[in-house]
Amino acid sequence: MRVAVLVSGGGSTLENLLQRIRDGRLRRVVIPFVVSSRSDVRGIEVAQSAEVPFQVLRRRDFADDERYGAAIAAALDAVGVDLVAMGGFLAYWALPARYEGRTINVHPALLPEFGGRGMYGRRVHEAVLASGAATSGCTVHLVDREYDHGPIVAQRSLAIEPGETPTSLDKRVRELEQALYPDVIQQAADQGVGWLQGAARAFSADRPAGID
Repeated sequence: MRVAVLVSGGGSTLENLLQRIRDGRLRRVVIPFVVSSRSDVRGIEVAQSAEVPFQVLRRRDFADDERYGAAIAAALDAVGVDLVAMGGFLAYWALPARYEGRTINVHPALLPEFGGRGMYGRRVHEAVLASGAATSGCTVHLVDREYDHGPIVAQRSLAIEPGETPTSLDKRVRELEQALYPDVIQQAADQGVGWLQGAARAFSADRPAGID
């Protein structure tokens, strides 16, 4: 299965997926292409180090969201991918219909709580702790045209510990993300990309599809 990865920052998600492909934990998956919304981020260095072709597409270089979204889709079309995985991609992608059902994102909280425009990274963990929540975790969801809104495919949770800080929570949630995201991708590789929509239907019916 050919998986393109979209990045905007440090590239830790991309790095994790590439490492798992190399060591055999992620099977029958290749990453043929990376799109970055910024030109000066470590995510590009990760792609270069792994000799993965990449393209920088910055929102400010396009007149509007639709043109930007079309440019991303055209770049992916040219390579030919089965699945698109957002890995800390902070630019808004006006998702074209042909990528619906095969574009996923991982979010560092238990959606639908603590998501939406501007909710990323440390901001999420600060909001979780400020709310007094007893648990947090991460969510893999199908992407639609709203921030952190598409159907949930899978979640993993953890208990908030006494004295938890945004830094410690970020570290613990990141460890969950780095296990859950490749697990979801592996299921899609094993069972076909259509599995994602079935898993989302199962999740919404409170019948998790083998990943919790």
